[in-house]
Amino acid sequence: MAATLRAAAVKSPQMPALNEALNPLIARAESLLSRLEAVLPHALEAPDWSAANAFRYRKRGDSGRIEPVRHAATIRLSDLVEVEPQKERLVRNTEQFVAGHGANNVLLTGARGTGKSSLIKACLNHFAPRGLRLIEVDKTDLVDLPDIVDLVAERAERFIVYCDDLSFDEGEAGYKELKSILDGSISQSSENVLVYATSNRRHLLPETMKENLSYQHTGDGEVHPGEVVEEKISLSERFGLWVSFYPFSQDEYLAIVAQWLRGFGVAEAAIALARQESLVWALERGSRSGRVAYQFARDYCGRHCA
Repeated sequence: MAATLRAAAVKSPQMPALNEALNPLIARAESLLSRLEAVLPHALEAPDWSAANAFRYRKRGDSGRIEPVRHAATIRLSDLVEVEPQKERLVRNTEQFVAGHGANNVLLTGARGTGKSSLIKACLNHFAPRGLRLIEVDKTDLVDLPDIVDLVAERAERFIVYCDDLSFDEGEAGYKELKSILDGSISQSSENVLVYATSNRRHLLPETMKENLSYQHTGDGEVHPGEVVEEKISLSERFGLWVSFYPFSQDEYLAIVAQWLRGFGVAEAAIALARQESLVWALERGSRSGRVAYQFARDYCGRHCA
């Protein structure tokens, strides 16, 4: 409409009065069109894949875009200690994926602050030189995952779709869509895409005491979960690999503190002296998690490192 009005004005140079009257109308039409373009859905466009190794999917209204993460975490696999079994399983799965062999979607569950997210970030940094890329997607945007998969399906890189702290409340949007995305949709997921998710809930949904009443006991002593429990289990079962994390003992916590202090350049003698202080720090926080150990190391180095 704005273009038509402007063309009419250009074709009428002998009518300056008409042009003068049309100019405000043209400006208003152009303003209206720009507002409409901002709210109308747009097809998902590819970002500059060379700009970063990690990307984030962000939704604005009905339109989404994939943006590069300019300052991604630089954590390394060697920085993470006291999680060797979990590290070995995730690295092996990611190695198979990058090499083009069979690999599974992964659900990392367990105690908070034990390294679930850090391990995924460390895997990205380790395998990025071999073509691994990561796209972080919020759980509310998982319904758009088919569009993301279609966008990257023809690329040579391998992509991990990363969803942190994944959990659903009863009836929350995205639950059924994720089930279909993982295993159940008529269309097969691209071979160069896997989903890695972390959660404090093993089955991704809240569990209540009343659900125990739905269990059925057969005559031969077997116990079978009811439909409500089966529905909850069905989502987490669609992840081919489960990696479980557990709370750290005091010795494990101290080993993690020492590892982070070494990473910050603290001398071994100072690390030994910081032992009691780190225990007090954990006591005050009510947790001996890896996150608390890292936070103590940052604080200690900030106070003592030159």
